[in-house]
Amino acid sequence: MHEPILVTGGTGTIGRRVVPLLRETGSAVRVLSRRGGEDSAGVRHCTGDTVQDIGLDAAFDGASVVLHLAGGARGDDVAAQNVVAAARRASVRHLLLISVIGADRMPIGYFRAKAAAEATVAGSGVPWTVLRVAQLHDFVVPVITTLRRMPLLIAPGGLRFEPVSVDEVAARLVQLAAGEPVGRAADLAGPEVLDIVRLAAAYADAYRLRGRARLPVRLPGAVGRAYRSGKNLAGPDADRGWQTWGEFLEHRAAVAV
Repeated sequence: MHEPILVTGGTGTIGRRVVPLLRETGSAVRVLSRRGGEDSAGVRHCTGDTVQDIGLDAAFDGASVVLHLAGGARGDDVAAQNVVAAARRASVRHLLLISVIGADRMPIGYFRAKAAAEATVAGSGVPWTVLRVAQLHDFVVPVITTLRRMPLLIAPGGLRFEPVSVDEVAARLVQLAAGEPVGRAADLAGPEVLDIVRLAAAYADAYRLRGRARLPVRLPGAVGRAYRSGKNLAGPDADRGWQTWGEFLEHRAAVAV
């Protein structure tokens, strides 16, 4: 095994899929997270916070490749600045950032922070790769379950997603980490573009639930216009995953039995 690969957010939804895949390649892995974790063969855990700039130098020391997967509702732009500074000090040779499709087009704070993080990485002087991905299947589920708790299914017109498998995202990240920095990699989205009604219908089918009467609504303002024009969706040059929303739900429902 050579120099370790550092994964920030390595205990999160994507990170905990990425770490074992990196180990399968024979790489030593270092995981940075706020709560740390228990070390295992080839995996060392470090405690730190990318937004608060805590513990980064110790985690980055000696790392050749860094996958910056840590993120949240706020602070991704600040975290990127801290990560870039630590990567420079550690002479990292490849910094890989995960981002979201439409980061530079959607007038929403989360997307703007992702766009700012991308710009920070691209201008860092550290060799870099950015992978934009669509919403994970796992992240669409709470949207649908929240809407289903209401007496009527709220169906915002024009709100569409193209959910993608977390395992496919993890595999792509590991593939990119093994290669040379490429700048903007091809976006990765799911195989389907689905509106709320179709997402909810598939969820009801998978869990044998009754359908809900829907209440069409129109998202107002710039955000509504952006969603209706598909600015959150991948373009024709994006790569597409293979697992559909329905297949994901069928597997999830079967495991829950």
